Amino acid sequence: MAELIYLNGKLVLRSRAQVSPFDHGFLYGFGLFETVRAYGGRIFRLKQHLERLEKSAHEVGISRPEYDLAAACYEVLKANGLTDARLRLTLTAGPGEALPDPSTCEGPTVVIIAMPLKPPSPEKYQQGYRAVLSAFRRNSQSLLSRMKSTSYAESVLARREARLKGVDEVVMLNERGMVAEGSTSNLFLVKRGVLITPSSDSGILPGIARSVVLEIANATGLKTQERSVSLVELTQADEAFFTNSIREIMPLTIFEGKLVGSGKPGTVTLRLIEAYQALVRKETGDKSS
Repeated sequence: MAELIYLNGKLVLRSRAQVSPFDHGFLYGFGLFETVRAYGGRIFRLKQHLERLEKSAHEVGISRPEYDLAAACYEVLKANGLTDARLRLTLTAGPGEALPDPSTCEGPTVVIIAMPLKPPSPEKYQQGYRAVLSAFRRNSQSLLSRMKSTSYAESVLARREARLKGVDEVVMLNERGMVAEGSTSNLFLVKRGVLITPSSDSGILPGIARSVVLEIANATGLKTQERSVSLVELTQADEAFFTNSIREIMPLTIFEGKLVGSGKPGTVTLRLIEAYQALVRKETGDKSS
């Protein structure tokens, strides 16, 4: 277990870390976070994660912290002796009055936690995920749908829903009844050799892993479409998969108790998994990915 965390410019023992009970991240969920993955001591696409965090902070009016967040991520990684790890960077508006008024906040709170990586097993990638339709919906009209807000109750409840139903993930629709994403992942499907994913106006978080998959697809000549996706299209897909920065690409093989395509990871999905891992090796120098 990682014992040191980064808190407002300093490394502190996990057991002694303190955040004010008046922090607006705690009181109102007024904060943002990013989850990144380190391979062999190098963090994959950290720059893009930090750019998304900064853009979101600007949009909601959270002050930019004075700390070098990239250096801080590596500092906490090294301090805990970790090379393959999951890191979470949290940025809140900081402590203020117990009123929903961020103008009272003294300045942002920054917390970075590094944890040993526990990815799904190789067998799970071969088997693929089982998913069901969620009772919770994304709001495509909400600004929060496009950023990683600490107001995360909806995703937490959707993950709980998956666990209670004995599946790995859920598929969430938006308020128009169109496919959005998973509880903590983006969704892709393949139909007749075309890679399709819900567009950014579908109520999704524009994930970093999602952007990597689109980058790989475009570089290899795979036709892609970012658009509204109906539930019928998902049920009739030849292949489907989820993406996020920790799991990378996870095949979706069973949806609502029925096989997706052949019920096994498809050829396009497998090619993208291989290409994603090759890109990770190229950018991080990690030989194990």
